[in-house]
Amino acid sequence: MLVDDQALVRGALAALLELESDLEVVGEVGRGDEVVAAARSAAPDVVLMDVEMPGMDGIEATAALRAALPQIRVLIVTTFGRPGFLRRGLQAGAAGFVVKDTPARELADAVRRVHQGLRVVDPALATDSLVAGESPLTQRETEVLRTARSGGTVADLAGTLFLSEGTVRNHLSSAIGKTGARTRAEAVQIADNNGWL
Repeated sequence: MLVDDQALVRGALAALLELESDLEVVGEVGRGDEVVAAARSAAPDVVLMDVEMPGMDGIEATAALRAALPQIRVLIVTTFGRPGFLRRGLQAGAAGFVVKDTPARELADAVRRVHQGLRVVDPALATDSLVAGESPLTQRETEVLRTARSGGTVADLAGTLFLSEGTVRNHLSSAIGKTGARTRAEAVQIADNNGWL
């Protein structure tokens, strides 16, 4: 089953995979929050999951799918080869992680290997992930930065997160320090580029 918010990408992946005699695309979904229901209906062996999608991102959708249907294996296929995405994806239960510029034959082989119970990880991304290490941010700091992506004042963030303005300022200040940023916007960008959000 293919999960990607871009119809053109889903179509291209489906066409490439259907060229393989032993692979069949049994379903396609464009939103992360539709994955579990679609998987219950289509009963795939392997789900190819994008990361950035509406409704629910691919990492959250992977965790939800693995909780609901643990027999289904997940291969994350994304444009964004960020070390934090790899780490978070594997922690969510993905069996593999490759980038979208992977050659078609290698992608088909990755699907087969994941189906066999093996783990498949893009080697360059694995190296980057080891070098970058884990996110230094706490869960609350991550949540505050994620909310700060869309801008707004500290009061706006506090209202959205149901926190006091002082608490939001403290989390922002800590996140700025941990990322080595100078501003909130720079902290968001650094954390986003590392796949921590």
